Amino acid sequence: MGYLQSVKESLLKNSSLADEIFFQAVFEVLDSLEPILQSDRIYEELAILERLVVPDREFKFKITWFDDNNKVNVNNGYRVQFNNALGPYKGGLRFHPSVNSSILKFLGFEQIFKNSLTGLMMGGAKGGSDFNPKGKSNSEVMKFCKAYMTELHKHIGPRVDIPAGDIGVGAREIGFLFGEYKKITSRYEGIITGKPYMFGGSLLRPEATGYGVVYFTDELLKLENKEPLKDKICCVSGSGNVAIYTIEKLQSFGAIVVSCSDSRGTIYDSRGLDVVLLKELKFNKRASLEEYINTHTSAIYTKVEDYPSGAHEVWSIPCYGAFPCATQNELNINDATNLIDNGCQIVVEGANMPSSPEAIELFLKQKITFAPAKAANAGGVAVSNFEMSQNAALQRWDMDKVDESLRTTMKQICKRVYLTSKDYGVDGNYVDGANIAAFKRVAEAMIAEGI
Repeated sequence: MGYLQSVKESLLKNSSLADEIFFQAVFEVLDSLEPILQSDRIYEELAILERLVVPDREFKFKITWFDDNNKVNVNNGYRVQFNNALGPYKGGLRFHPSVNSSILKFLGFEQIFKNSLTGLMMGGAKGGSDFNPKGKSNSEVMKFCKAYMTELHKHIGPRVDIPAGDIGVGAREIGFLFGEYKKITSRYEGIITGKPYMFGGSLLRPEATGYGVVYFTDELLKLENKEPLKDKICCVSGSGNVAIYTIEKLQSFGAIVVSCSDSRGTIYDSRGLDVVLLKELKFNKRASLEEYINTHTSAIYTKVEDYPSGAHEVWSIPCYGAFPCATQNELNINDATNLIDNGCQIVVEGANMPSSPEAIELFLKQKITFAPAKAANAGGVAVSNFEMSQNAALQRWDMDKVDESLRTTMKQICKRVYLTSKDYGVDGNYVDGANIAAFKRVAEAMIAEGI
């Protein structure tokens, strides 16, 4: 039995069947590593893979809080600290009903490699709760965040673990969390990133992931000698921070972005999306995309239930570039087939693992340029690191410095992945290139620090 296969079987034997999505993330990485594992037996001799696929520690805790009717509510809270070989644990907090241990292990494992690719000093972690902020009042969100931090503060610190935001955790939630941390500890320190600007947040943090996706895409198109984004039709899924700021930056590069989506349906606007209106609907009103057509009557809104099952409307539209920015496994094999049949040339992941394994396999087989999330969407965690640097020095960077640092980081990640794919004989396979480049840096740190 080969080394990789033995690691897989051991993981399956010692993990819960509920960890299916975690297995998907781990096996996607492990299957990429054959070239580097064959180059040096030290990885097997020091059990690097066995040590890497098991979290350093996992915390699960009960969260109790009062809603506006003085009813007691109970939620589950989590923090998975996966690996800190390269620096303090770093990774977001997700508040969503789908949150469970398996999803957070998957996200934490991915975070190790994403953070490694930035070249910055950050380990990998993830956390959150099955609490749903949607439909809750500001008072209820605040009370929940305070209750969550009461437990979380025991496990974090500026040189230990620095959380950030994720789905369901924006500037409002980060503000409440940070405020409670200060009350509990009496310390003003950078223990969480994505904070509002007035108390230590970095400029460009909300935009960072989306902007970084486009900077990465621009550099990859140059390296592959493909046509630039200017005047190209692009499709984006989702309508949160990542999606909307991907749309905004694509438009600044001259692309024509014609679609985006939310949980209820898809907007198609052949003239190009009105990003100002999208921000108003999603950031201010927290409304459905269906309201978009009240202003732009020529746009088309398709409800989820009105589109045939097995595929998604947003990926049925002919485009040059596709940018899945919603959630995991949102782009399936049927969507991939539709994109290829409609002439798509490049797929860049903005969300975490939004493409199914079958879809990725088809993209690679058909020689579609495919940029995996751990490389392409690392802009958010990069600017989180910039925020940590600013907090540690009690300084503020101006917008130009943050933006230039972000662009430079994303270009470096892109070149690292591109060159690694060539160096290890998987030219053009940026999934393998990203995994090998990230693994190499983490593994070298683990070897250097010993057992």
